Amino acid sequence: MSISFVRIDDRVIHGQLVTRWAKELPCDGIVAIDDAVAADPLLSSVMKGAVSDTKVWLFDTATAIEKLPKVIASDKRYFVIGKSPVTLQKIEQAGISLKNSNGKINVGPMSARADTVTIGPNQSVNAGEIAAFDWLSAHGHHIEFRLVPDASHYSWLDARQKMK
Repeated sequence: MSISFVRIDDRVIHGQLVTRWAKELPCDGIVAIDDAVAADPLLSSVMKGAVSDTKVWLFDTATAIEKLPKVIASDKRYFVIGKSPVTLQKIEQAGISLKNSNGKINVGPMSARADTVTIGPNQSVNAGEIAAFDWLSAHGHHIEFRLVPDASHYSWLDARQKMK
């Protein structure tokens, strides 16, 4: 399968992704998806500059929906990173499966913002993100909150139980 790793991270592309995750799970390219980042040429340039030896594509959601089938059909291994679970839900609802070989969606930092509830260290969600995680989970994705490969982790189901 060409998607080797799926991650949600509000920083999108950063050093931790490149130095930790890409060493654990090698990839040939990174597909990052976020409407605001893709629309900002300076931020896009900074994100792409964070990765020196791997090809990076930065798409808005509509472009990702158009381009991901070609990525999925490839023999190469790609990381797919969305800034929010809502983005990944939109892609799946467009008929594009983000299932990867381990069946997991990894969740990194989701910083505290207005109207969020903290569910773990450096991980907070709002009502729209809760609904998106519920949807992704109901559609067969195992959602794992883990900041770095060797850190402890918990599942969305564990987080959901704590919120009740």
